[in-house]
Formats: sequence, structure tokens, C-alpha cells
Amino acid sequence: MADTSAESDERVIAEGVDDEPVESNRRLFTGLAYTFIAAVSTIYAAFHMAALNGLSISEWTGLEIPFLPQFPMETWNFRIVHVAGALGLGFLLFAGRSFASNDQSETRTLDVISWALLLPALYSLWTAIGFAAQIAGGTMWNGIDAGIKAAETWHFGAPLWAATAGAIVLSWFNARTRGAFTAPDIVLAVCGVAVATYLITIYGTMMRNSTGTPFAPIGISMAAVAGAALIMELTRRVAGLALVIIAGIFLVYVFTGQYLPGFLNTPQIGWQRFFSQVYTDAGILGPTTAVSSTYIILFIIFAAFLQASKVGDYFVNFAFAAAGRARGGPAKVAIFASGLMGMINGTSAGNVVATGSLTIPLMKKVGYQKKTAGAVEAAASTGGQIMPPIMGAGAFIMAEITGIPYTDIAIAAIIPAVLYFVSIYFMVDFEAAKLGMRGMREDELPKLNEMMRRIFLFIPIIILIAALFMGYSVIRAGTLATVAAAVVSWLTPYRMGPRSIVKAFELAGVMSIQIIAVCACAGIIVGVISLTGVGARFSNLLLGLAEASQLLALFFAMCIAILLGMGMPTTAAYAVAASVVAPGLVELGIPQLTAHFFVFYFAVVSAITPPVALASYAAAGISGANPMETSVASFKIGMAAFIVPFMFFYNGNLLMQGTELVEVAGELVHQSPHWYNIVRAGVTAILGVFLLSSGIQGWFMGGRSAWFIRLGLIIAALFMIEGGGITDLIGVGLAAALFFVQKVFRPAPDAQIAVRGAD
Repeated sequence: MADTSAESDERVIAEGVDDEPVESNRRLFTGLAYTFIAAVSTIYAAFHMAALNGLSISEWTGLEIPFLPQFPMETWNFRIVHVAGALGLGFLLFAGRSFASNDQSETRTLDVISWALLLPALYSLWTAIGFAAQIAGGTMWNGIDAGIKAAETWHFGAPLWAATAGAIVLSWFNARTRGAFTAPDIVLAVCGVAVATYLITIYGTMMRNSTGTPFAPIGISMAAVAGAALIMELTRRVAGLALVIIAGIFLVYVFTGQYLPGFLNTPQIGWQRFFSQVYTDAGILGPTTAVSSTYIILFIIFAAFLQASKVGDYFVNFAFAAAGRARGGPAKVAIFASGLMGMINGTSAGNVVATGSLTIPLMKKVGYQKKTAGAVEAAASTGGQIMPPIMGAGAFIMAEITGIPYTDIAIAAIIPAVLYFVSIYFMVDFEAAKLGMRGMREDELPKLNEMMRRIFLFIPIIILIAALFMGYSVIRAGTLATVAAAVVSWLTPYRMGPRSIVKAFELAGVMSIQIIAVCACAGIIVGVISLTGVGARFSNLLLGLAEASQLLALFFAMCIAILLGMGMPTTAAYAVAASVVAPGLVELGIPQLTAHFFVFYFAVVSAITPPVALASYAAAGISGANPMETSVASFKIGMAAFIVPFMFFYNGNLLMQGTELVEVAGELVHQSPHWYNIVRAGVTAILGVFLLSSGIQGWFMGGRSAWFIRLGLIIAALFMIEGGGITDLIGVGLAAALFFVQKVFRPAPDAQIAVRGAD
């Protein structure tokens, strides 16, 4: 957002926030290769937009064009194509290892073997197409006929396995040049298409009902093995090893669970039976892929259109103009900007990279320690995942799993999100006060009046919210908001014409690869949990703990949700934790929405929980601080996020879901809470997180606090957090007494504040 004033050179102006990040293993194509990838990415994203809205070329033109999909597509076929498209694009775009530089050149000694693997990959694809032709010709397909079984094993499965395994291994060694396709990745893309072709063919027959039985064709199991391997390899390339390792452990558990003791023990499960089911809606094609193929990719397209209008730059500049003058200004800007960016960015680490490159250096400049600057950005960016109305991808998965309308989830998230961001605000404000920081000067900031002139850039998000609460479906509301983003762009210097719209679809296709791979990989884990029954046994374990203490059961559930989420993107973390932990909480009698919000919050904050904290590590990379010290600091700053779930467990009013007993016609019945109960719960909870922040930071009512004052503040905060009328009065009374002691007796603080700017 250029500034034309004479002081513009001194102003902090956000630029490049909307630029697409380039990963270390991302290929950078030019010429025909770029044109090909751009075309495929554009078609892939546009295909989803058309399918979700039931559009087809035939309807527009009145012509029946062969080989083009007709909408609406059958659900399983749509999800199979969704995953296969991401696999094909992903393997061509992301190499099996990082590039040292743009012009790196690798040895070509493995080329012959790599290109040779293309033959079995193409042969398996050709065989799958042949199966489709046979079935169309009237051949009855089943898993018992010896001839069909042999054909599926040796003419489809065996060459598919050989090509998949060989190409995965070779891709780890043979990166070649950054601007060119390589043979192993082409082979893997063909294998992904072969898996999809076979499954669409076979699931189009009655064989869909045979999965998990002896009548299932062996080809389904062999295709699923290859498909799972492809999904895990792409996940490794785009999201790291954490999720792949966890998925691998779960897969090993399937076949070793029979030897384990206690609640981990499972019946013996054969590989054919398991894999014939895992690539169905009980696993890979289940809730996670259902959400990624609908809501997630739709909002990725929406985000791409917003980025084309440079809305991200505007959000950050607006935050600077609004909050930059406050003490410790850049830290408070990070809070507001990351919350706004969280609505159009689905990952905590992605938020850190987008806004942290600007806010972290400025925080260091005004006096924050390196680790604190990174920690503030990590905690704020993590909060973007719980910021309604979009709330990252996890909220859509919650709606899919629970059946609760998305609008209800978004409404329920308002007060908890406010509590989270208010607590971080207090934490950074008290830190700034302790260090005697100033705010940024007016001549260092974007002009607020200029930002207000561009307030119309919020219109697409306002339309999204309005459409949702007017009763439109999420898909229709997201589509309207996407169209609005294109229309609004005409009021900016970045007008979207046909070329820009195509570019936005291209960007969306590329942006979607990571989240689709992660959701599919999480689907493997969900499939293991559902097919082995370990989730139900875990629920029984929680019930046993609850007999001793419900709080102990909740604490155990919290630890498991954080452990499962460490090192994983938000979407996968919640999907896995929801399958393992949430059913047990519901069995305890906890309302479904409360149980899933409890799990969701801890899955989200796993991004700032040591020892594996993705958001904190990303922030440390920008700040130059020690990653572990940064993660510990972000854990401290985000402490309220670990308390808030217990708050809305004890007080459902915080989710606007609480009930109260009311006497009606002589009987006590549960009724929805009155608005004043919700307001009271929200106000007292905010006061509670204020006291908690004061106690943690050792700063209360304008001065540093003694140790017993800090301890008393934390105790008062816990009383406020419990949410009852009497406990609220106790908390307020204790806080008032502590304020009196602080002001009248002025006890000496327990420690001196570190030297400003020390690290």
C-alpha cells in the first residue's frame, strides 16, 4: 500500500504479505513446463468450484462433450479425483528432497532405472482402463474368480507396487535441476492416476459393498497399499515427517495390536481386509477428505482471490495503523494482523511466515527479546486458527464429524477467541510495561485515514458472514464471497480481469496440495482408529479415570490431544484427536460441541507446545532465537489457551451453549441461558484472564508485583475461571484485596526486570 506523503520512506508499509511462499523443495518452472503446471493447477481448482456449485459445460453450452465430468459427481468418485489430482500436482511440484540452490544439478546415474519404472506404472494404468472396458462390456466382477484375481494381482497390483516403491526411493536421491520434471516424480504421478482409475472403475460396481469381506477384489487392497504409500510420501514432502511417522505407527499397530496388552489389544486383522476398507469413507475418503474436497478447497480459492487483491497487505497495514501507537506497538500489531490473516490462512506456521517477517524484526527493534518477539508472533498466529468466522480448516471438519451446523460452531467460538486474544494482548502489554517500551511514532505508521478509505476490502468477509447467517450453505456463501473479492478488486490498483482470475485459480490449486495431502494422511489414521476399535477402548479408559476424577480425565484427554497434535498441521491434529479423544469425552456426559471444542483447542495449541512446536519453530527461524526457548516463551504467552477449554467445560455459557434449570408448571426443565448469563460469563472470564496474565507476568495495576501477589492473582483467576456466581464473587473479592495490598503497602517485587533488549 504505497504512501505518497513526504514521510513515506520512514513509514512501515506491509508489502509482500500475500506473496506465495516458496518451499525449499518446491520446483520453479519456466517456459512450457510452467505453462503445463499452471494449466493443470487452474483446471484442478476450477473443477472443484464447478463441481461444488453443480456447474458443467454441458449446461452452459447445451452440448454433450465426451470425457468431461458431469455434475453433480458421485461422492466417492469426486473424492478419489480430488486426492488423485493433488497427488499428481504435488509430485510434479515438490521434489523428494530440498534444493541447495536454484541451479543445483544432480547426478543422472539413476535416470535409466527411473525411466524404466515408467513402464510398469503405465502398464498398471492401462490394465485399469482395460478393466473398465471389460466391466462396461458386461463382465461380472468379483473377488473370487481366479482369472480376475490373477489379472488384478499380476497385471495391475504387482507393476503398480514396483513402480510406486521404486520411484519413491529413487526420488529421495535424484532431485536433478529445480526447473525440470524428473522421472521418479512423473512415475509417482502416473501411479496416482492408476490408483484413481482402478478405484473409480471397481467402486462403480457392486464391489463397493464388499470391502472388508473375502469377496473384495484383491486389486482394491493392492491399490489402497499403493495409494496410502503415495499419500504418505507426498505428506512428507509438503508437511514434514511428523504426521507420516504417526500414520506409520498406526499402520504398524493394525498388524501388531493382537500382541499388545490391555485396551490396546485388537483382533487379528489381515492386510487384505484392512486395506480393502482403508481407501473408503471409513478412512481416506472419510470425513477429512470430505471436508478438504468441499469447504477447505473452496476457502483456499477464496483466499487466493483475496490475495490477488492484496488484502493480506491491507490487513497488516490496517493493524499497524490501528494498534501501532500502543506501547510495544509491533507486538500488538502482530496480534491483530495474525488474527485477521488467520481468517484467510489455514495454518499456524503459514500465519507466522506471512506476518512475522514484518512484525518480528520490528518487535526486536522496539526492545523485545528475540525469543519473545518470535513467541508473540507464534502465539498470535496460532490464535488465527480459532478466529471465527473461518477458523482455519478444523472448524469445517468439526461440522462434518459432529453434524452441528457450521454457523453454530462459529457463534460458539466467539467468546473463547476473544478470551485467547485478550489474554495475549495483556501478556504483551505487561511485558512492554515492564521493559518501559514506547509505541511507534505516527510518522512510522501507515495513515489510519488512508486505511479507512479502503475499508471496503472487508466486504467479501462481511458478505461471507452475512450469507452464512442468512441461511445460505457454506458452499454458496463461500462462492458469493469469492465473487465479491473479484468485484471489490476493481476498487483497488489490483483489478482482477480474466488473466488475474485464472492466476487466482492457479494459485489456489497449488495452495491446496498441502492441506489435501495432510487430510488424506489423517484419513489413514482415522481409518485405523475406526477399523481397530481403539477409539472405543480409549473412551472406556477415560470413563474409568472419570470415576476417580472428571478433572483428571479431562487433563489426560488434554495431554493426548496435544501429544497427537505435536508436529502436525491443525487440520490433521484435530481430525486425529477428535477420533481418539472426543468420543470418550462425550461418553462422560459432556455435550458434543463442548467435547469437540475442548479437543480442537488443544490440537491447535500443540503448535506452540514444547518440545515440538511448529509455529514457534517457524518464528524462531525469523527472529534468530533458539527454537526451544522460543517455544517455551510462546507456551507462556499463550497460557490462557490451555485454561480456556476448562473454562467453557465448567461454564457452557462461554460457548453460548449453557443451560439452566427453570421451574415450568411445577417441574424443573433445562432452558437456554438468558443473554445476561452469557454476558456475565464473558465479562468475568475476561477479568479472569486479566488476573492470570498479571500473575504470570508479575505486573499488576501499574507496577511490578511481589511473589505472593502473583500467586494470589493466579488463585483469583482460577476462581473467576470456574464460572459460578459464588466463585466469581470470591475471585473479585480476592483481586480487590490484592489491589489494596499493592497500592497501600507497596511490597517489594520478587525479582528485577531483565535489562531491556537483553537476550
